[in-house]
Amino acid sequence: MKKVKVYMCLMAAGVVILGGCGSSDNENAADSGNTLVVFNYGDYIDFTTIEMFEKETGIHVEYEQYVTPEDMYTKYQSGNIPYDLICTSDYMVEKMIRNGEAKKIDKTSMEYYENLDPTYLEFCRAFDAENEYAVPYFWGTVGILYNTEMVEEEVDSWDILWDEKYENQIIMENSMRDAFEVPLKWKGKSLNTTDEEELREAQALLMEQKKMVMAYMVDESRDAMIAGDAALAVIYSGDATAAMEANENLDYVVPEEGSNIWFDCWMIPDSCKHPENAQKFIDFMNREDIARINFDYVYYGTPNKVLYESLDEETKEDYTIFPAERTLEKCEVYKYLGSEIESFYNQLWKELKAY
Repeated sequence: MKKVKVYMCLMAAGVVILGGCGSSDNENAADSGNTLVVFNYGDYIDFTTIEMFEKETGIHVEYEQYVTPEDMYTKYQSGNIPYDLICTSDYMVEKMIRNGEAKKIDKTSMEYYENLDPTYLEFCRAFDAENEYAVPYFWGTVGILYNTEMVEEEVDSWDILWDEKYENQIIMENSMRDAFEVPLKWKGKSLNTTDEEELREAQALLMEQKKMVMAYMVDESRDAMIAGDAALAVIYSGDATAAMEANENLDYVVPEEGSNIWFDCWMIPDSCKHPENAQKFIDFMNREDIARINFDYVYYGTPNKVLYESLDEETKEDYTIFPAERTLEKCEVYKYLGSEIESFYNQLWKELKAY
């Protein structure tokens, strides 16, 4: 759940090494007590903050990037690199907790944990019941980004994504859960449904829509909308904010039927060899000045109440970053649905992409 501005060449390699260590040194670096191996979405942090952490603590950071939570989990399970700290999506955090693949976080050792807003910690209980395993990093919504010069009517419902006059002008998220949530919420279903009939009905709607879809994209959708290549795109709120800054004809809405409110969190996996270093890094990210640097870089909602209170009123009132309470009341946090439904989802997704 993030945006990508640069570093695409680094994403191709997957690894960003800070502090002068080469990628061939992964295993040796992981064995060093003065090291931290971090796994995060691509371009989801201002590298300046990592350099500041290294300078202040003397801890060398080896930083690897991924595209989707599923990609992350595959690499994590391979065991090739013993990751110390992972930033990932809410439902993946829940999956790893259920599978016994997460370590509890010692909040008492963190000076800045209290900077987190209890409101967002309460949301996180949907996937981390006692707030024991995950620390929220950023949050946001999924909605529709649209070009006001190409779309004349009011955009307030997911149903516009099935309007035939926008054939070949619609971009959908190339992410399984984010794609299926659109027809599910449109038809009044939970995005966490485990009813196979409801999921089949959602797939049928996506198949019906596919002839109107220009492309399934993730990060590329923002640039396509900025360039005016499409009229409508299902997109993450942070990407929408960045796009709207670049093109004044773009606007963003969370449809009336509701959507997904997501949280990306720091968690310590069971592969961690340096838990104290991981805790120090999480705490460092919660420090107000560090949180501000990353907020300015990423454009997503911050769970840091100290930072939020220091923002100017214009930023606080930006509905794309900080939606109204009535909007959030209609949104749901993704939950891990279990391996059986996960397999069924994968089957439906493959059928849709091949359709």
